Amino acid sequence: MCGEHRPHSTDTATAPGRPRSPGPRSPAEVREAVRHALEGTHRSRGHDTTGEDDAVGDALLVASELTTNAMLHGGGVTGFEVMLVDGDIHLSVSDHSQKVPVPPRRVDEPGSRGIAGHGWPIICRLARDIIISDLHAGGKRITAVVPLSPG
Repeated sequence: MCGEHRPHSTDTATAPGRPRSPGPRSPAEVREAVRHALEGTHRSRGHDTTGEDDAVGDALLVASELTTNAMLHGGGVTGFEVMLVDGDIHLSVSDHSQKVPVPPRRVDEPGSRGIAGHGWPIICRLARDIIISDLHAGGKRITAVVPLSPG
């Protein structure tokens, strides 16, 4: 998915009767919303949660990167949604831009380290699925599906 744009026709963020949340002001707000949504789900199962803790960390990182990308490259966050569906977490971030993210194709000079351009590859690596939806009101929504159970 990360190498191609797979448009999604459903625009639930602007569907009539569906509340649209205002965009978060920071990646920290998004991480807090994810933590709140997951509260108690991975600790209450009564078994080793090490792999689940890693999965929660992955979800927090993906949420942060989606939000940061929307702020830096998408003209600002216009909406955020987190949903638990069948053992996965669906993280949706909307922004003002219709430009689809692409992995950077630059080569840094030997001995130097690039400080940007790592967010989208991280999202692609950690998400099982990514859906990019054009919004009727303009902009796009990116939904990343991160599995919460190990394996």
